[in-house]
Amino acid sequence: MTDQQQTQSVLVVEDDEHISQVLKFMLERQGYRVTHAADGRAAAAHIEAATELPSLVLLDVMLPFIDGFELVRLIRGRSAWTAVPIVMLTAKTMERDIVRALDAGANDYVVKPFQPNELLARVRRFLRTPS
Repeated sequence: MTDQQQTQSVLVVEDDEHISQVLKFMLERQGYRVTHAADGRAAAAHIEAATELPSLVLLDVMLPFIDGFELVRLIRGRSAWTAVPIVMLTAKTMERDIVRALDAGANDYVVKPFQPNELLARVRRFLRTPS
């Protein structure tokens, strides 16, 4: 684990408790700091109040209160957050949902059930620092 990973944080927005625990475990084992929001309203409050930007956002689409598409728009509407990579993590597999998420500003789209090593590879791809 590098010093870079220890300073990088991931905001996980996931309402399924089991999946959020798996993600937290996987990411922390890789050395990332994890902040979890269990629904869209909690995520929106965190985004609006955050004093420290996450290095990456892992975002479910189907969430209580505010869905993932709306959260992408909220994140992309905040100038400080425009460079924060967003990886959608969702059971929605329809092409129109994938296109909608990418058009809204998401950087990547991973379908559940996800393969842990593939997801970690995608996270690493966005969190690499230029050498």
